[in-house]
Amino acid sequence: MWKSIPDGGPERLVALADGVFAIAITLLVLDLTVPRGLGSAQYHEALRELLPDLGAYALSVAVLGSFWRDHRRIFRAVRQVDGQVIALAVLGLGVAALLPFPTRLISDYGDEPVSVAIYAAAVAALGATHLALVVLLTRRPWLHGEEPSEVGTALDGAMTVVIFLLTIPLALLIGSAAVWWWLVLIPAKTAIGRRARKAR
Repeated sequence: MWKSIPDGGPERLVALADGVFAIAITLLVLDLTVPRGLGSAQYHEALRELLPDLGAYALSVAVLGSFWRDHRRIFRAVRQVDGQVIALAVLGLGVAALLPFPTRLISDYGDEPVSVAIYAAAVAALGATHLALVVLLTRRPWLHGEEPSEVGTALDGAMTVVIFLLTIPLALLIGSAAVWWWLVLIPAKTAIGRRARKAR
């Protein structure tokens, strides 16, 4: 069986991921502004207009926070990384860094089905890279220790990819109401988390 050549420990890759997720979350908040010099009525109107931005911000913080947690779980038992693991991880970080853009789209043009589809595609792509990392590392036992593989993380990632992929055609069919489909992830992830805890 062909074995990849390890390229050092995962510490720098995990540190890079921490930085990318932190910067992506920071970029989300830069769009939350209220103009100066407003009268009382204009000020309250500006706050009301900020509500979609706050909703999009909260959603993307939850998404990025969840993927950051999963990324750390994936690499918890990893002792060595190789070129393919690094490339796949960097690809995922590139998608994570891109998430502020579709976030801006759904906050400014949330009624447009294409905005919802673009956001769903970005999250599905990020989930797919994490899922691919789990599969790749599972097939390369020489890169990690003897701890059990993160089956719960794999199921969690697969569920995220499926739900957000289904949202893309759904958004084009029924419009922005398709975002409510994302709420299915809450009970699904809760059930997966409970099952993973029992397995451990």
